Amino acid sequence: MDLKQLEKSINDRDLATRLTSSSEIGSLIQSGFLKRTALEEVNNHVHTTYSFSPYEPSAAAYAAWKAGLGIVGSIDHDSIGAAREMMEAAQNIGIASTVGFELRTSFLDTPLGDRKLNNPDSIGIAYMCVHGVPKQHIATVEEFLKPVQTIRNQRNKAQVEALQALVGTYGFDLDFERDVLPLSRADQGGSVTERHILYAMANQSISMFGKGEKLVHFLKKELGLTLAGKVQDWLLDKDNPHYAYDLLGVYKSTFLPRFFIQPSREECLDVREVVTFANSIGAIAAYAYLGDVAESVTGDKKAEKFEDEFLEELLDVLVDIGFPAITYMPPRNTKEQMLRLQKLARERNLMEISGVDINSSRQSMNCPELLEPTARHLVDAAWALVAHEKLSSCDDTLGLFHPDNPLSGSSLEKRLAHYAALGRKMDTHDPYSLYEQV
Repeated sequence: MDLKQLEKSINDRDLATRLTSSSEIGSLIQSGFLKRTALEEVNNHVHTTYSFSPYEPSAAAYAAWKAGLGIVGSIDHDSIGAAREMMEAAQNIGIASTVGFELRTSFLDTPLGDRKLNNPDSIGIAYMCVHGVPKQHIATVEEFLKPVQTIRNQRNKAQVEALQALVGTYGFDLDFERDVLPLSRADQGGSVTERHILYAMANQSISMFGKGEKLVHFLKKELGLTLAGKVQDWLLDKDNPHYAYDLLGVYKSTFLPRFFIQPSREECLDVREVVTFANSIGAIAAYAYLGDVAESVTGDKKAEKFEDEFLEELLDVLVDIGFPAITYMPPRNTKEQMLRLQKLARERNLMEISGVDINSSRQSMNCPELLEPTARHLVDAAWALVAHEKLSSCDDTLGLFHPDNPLSGSSLEKRLAHYAALGRKMDTHDPYSLYEQV
């Protein structure tokens, strides 16, 4: 099979095909036939098809390798379904990996229950990540998340019905089971998100009007949408490879607030419950800092206030709950925001984890902002995270925050430095051999 075909089959719908392709690509890399320019950049927050993404886990690992990254991490909403494939494919290819999941959690019964935290859609509901899940606990995570997925899909079905009520008069015929569910990996432990719903709407739009001028006319004249110059250019280009994702973005900003149904308390588990669970399996729970948005560098957030006015209070609550870490995205924050957050995190002994969520084919895997002086330490933290995950997969007590860790008496700074050095020395084709070295 030639390289072009391998690069296509590594993103095939079939798992066995993907893993075979990752192994064959790995052989080409090890033989020196495939080369890249290795960078210091890392990304611990790549979404896969197990929530919403153009990337199957194997394809995400390969795309990260091609981009020069040293580490790729799979994070999916309400799902850890990508984890096993991500670890195997990354090992085949020769890139360090880490796995986890992301979910909405309830802060409603905390002192911050009446605040808008990091969630533009809900008061008192916050996104958090659970990083570095040891492999022996992946099945436990799957069982933990199943009830959340079930409840979310009940809401998803109602949201599709609400959207159809809005757009049915224009010729749309959206059905949850027929049009949305097949876009997901729900039958394999994946989740269904609002992006799946809007992607189904984008697909129907293309079927109804084709790509190009006729569809743009419908958007502007029939739906009354305003298209930014570059977005209109993208949608006029019939050969645009990101067409459906660009159209999804248009629909997300316009229709999501109109059909979105607030998640229930049953779907948004209490934050204390999730942190306690993460700590019990040796994973690293991290609050996802967003920060006030003045002008969104990614173009997907309107100007809005989030945590900055009460950041000290928030971090104190996080410590009281038992969070060991925070996570943030350097491209989305100003230098001033990051420096303030970093200072407060150090004062509270919180680990800092980076990651830029990838869920569109138009996004780059790269994050050069990590190489700036204000963020360079996040690269070391990522390597420490990798070492934590691989070592605690062999021995729970070697988790970074385990009370019986041999380095538990050392400062967090020293532990992170030690684990980062171990992570960098790891054989990416045989990552668990790190345990033997230790």
